[in-house]
Amino acid sequence: MADILPFKKVPLKQKFKGHTLCRQGHHKWRIATERKFDVKQGKLVTEYRCERCHKIKIKAL
Repeated sequence: MADILPFKKVPLKQKFKGHTLCRQGHHKWRIATERKFDVKQGKLVTEYRCERCHKIKIKAL
């Protein structure tokens, strides 16, 4: 017969690790693309990406 593997439920602490800060607006921004030229704005833009939730923020220089 086959071995029976016990499947454990993922604890809430593991499931939501790092997401609670981002929900409160405390992102961990890192530069993803630096100094890209935006044709519509006519400016250099920097793309930031949150390390925890991967949300993208674009800031014009």
